[in-house]
Amino acid sequence: MYPGPDDPDLGVFVANLERELAARGHELERAVVDTRTGGSRRHAKLSWEAVRAGRRFRPDVTYAHFLAPAGLFAAIASRAPLVVTAHGQDVRNVGSIPGARAATRYVVRRAAAIVAVSAWLRDELERAVPEAGGRIEVVDCGVDLERFAPRDQASARTELGLAPQRDGTSFLCLGALTERKNVLRLARAFERRGEGTLTFVGGGPLREALSGREGVRLVGRVTHDAVPAWLAACDVLCQPSVVEPFGLATLEAMASARSVVATRVGGPPEFVTPEAGVLADPLDDDALVDALDVAARLPRPNPAARAAAEPHDVRIQAERVESILERAAGSAQARDPLTRGSRARKDP
Repeated sequence: MYPGPDDPDLGVFVANLERELAARGHELERAVVDTRTGGSRRHAKLSWEAVRAGRRFRPDVTYAHFLAPAGLFAAIASRAPLVVTAHGQDVRNVGSIPGARAATRYVVRRAAAIVAVSAWLRDELERAVPEAGGRIEVVDCGVDLERFAPRDQASARTELGLAPQRDGTSFLCLGALTERKNVLRLARAFERRGEGTLTFVGGGPLREALSGREGVRLVGRVTHDAVPAWLAACDVLCQPSVVEPFGLATLEAMASARSVVATRVGGPPEFVTPEAGVLADPLDDDALVDALDVAARLPRPNPAARAAAEPHDVRIQAERVESILERAAGSAQARDPLTRGSRARKDP
């Protein structure tokens, strides 16, 4: 996944990491999927681009995002050491999509290093593919603390063409309008409270089911460049997903000094502190109402949320990934002294 002309928000976490690795002096070549459309044709195109890039670039290390199919294509495209990051859906696919388990097991055996974006996802992968046990390092996606920084709420609302927030709490939900994101249960919890506003930024199949509700605003998809302003314009970000392997939007809100309501299932418990927000059982309606109540009483802005996000700076995470990539490349160079210097092929 990688940002493209029609889907500039796709795989932003990969582009952020790529930018930081390039800034640290590494040469990268990429083979990517940059659109949500195209079905299986996207994977065929990715496979061909990976093979072509591998032959042309001759990398010292190949770095794939998602175990399969990207990790499989990366393994085929180059004999260089393979490093692969699991992001969530790729682990869920094991056992649910024909062939996914065999492909994932092959990638795991072939990989010089395996990364998971949360400890929760590491444990899920080890259960799904026991061969990965004890080999997985946890490095989250990280957040750009410069782009996502505390901003004045009034000026952000003016920038977005929103009226000043005079009364009540401004809740925001950022992401796809899907069952996994739990948007209908969030809307019902908001309606039960009867206070403030709830804005959904994102598109998806549940848009119609959310429309026409009092106090609820549907914005649709926005570019990732617009996300900092939407976060600055709110008081509380709500991400009560049924499952969230990491939770980048939650971390971005915290970096923006905004309190959060996040799911207990997945990665958010690893970085959301009690001072920064509230963790809720995503399937418990009463618990979600209570979580909105507690989050609405937290400071606005919330410096503790920013402090909790700072250890997850994308530059720190890029340094950790760099170390993993260099170890993988170094192990190959030790076996073959004729290999070249620091080159990495990006294959998300």
